[in-house]
Amino acid sequence: MTDVTRLLAAIQGNQPHAAEALLPLVYDELRKLARSKLRHEQPGQTLEATALVHEAYVRLVGKKEESSDDRAQQWDHRGHFFAAAAEAMRRILVESARRKRRQKRGGELDRQPLDEEAIAAPTVEGDLLELDAALDKLAAKDPRKAELVKLRYFAGLTIEQAASSLDISTTTAERDWTYARAWLFREMSRQNS
Repeated sequence: MTDVTRLLAAIQGNQPHAAEALLPLVYDELRKLARSKLRHEQPGQTLEATALVHEAYVRLVGKKEESSDDRAQQWDHRGHFFAAAAEAMRRILVESARRKRRQKRGGELDRQPLDEEAIAAPTVEGDLLELDAALDKLAAKDPRKAELVKLRYFAGLTIEQAASSLDISTTTAERDWTYARAWLFREMSRQNS
């Protein structure tokens, strides 16, 4: 049993200081994960990798009174923990995007740089909120494929790592990944029509 798995079990057993001991062991990997997620964000994202890691970590292992979720976190293994971290980061980014869209924060208005040479044409990349809505629809239709997308896109796992985390073969994961990407692209295209 790895140190991370042992500490996850200790956290589930409400052992004091287990969460503090876990953070140094997973911090670097969580920062890489956060940086990878933020690279997919639109320009002007004000959330930094460190803040994203800390917020996700508090949501995962924070004290009951700090957490908005009263259910006890249960992690079967290290991969399950990182999948939960990816999901927490996704939710944080979606919440941040929703806050930015609110009218009191400018609604649909985008920040524009003052330097006219720096102004670029808008990107064609899908909006995070559209992706979230499409991902929710995919989860209702096929939860395993949706979980694979979360592991690949939000957790930055390779096909092999995601397949291992989902306990499926690499070939199945590759098929699911191809299907899910095409399905999400079609669904997001419909939302923009």
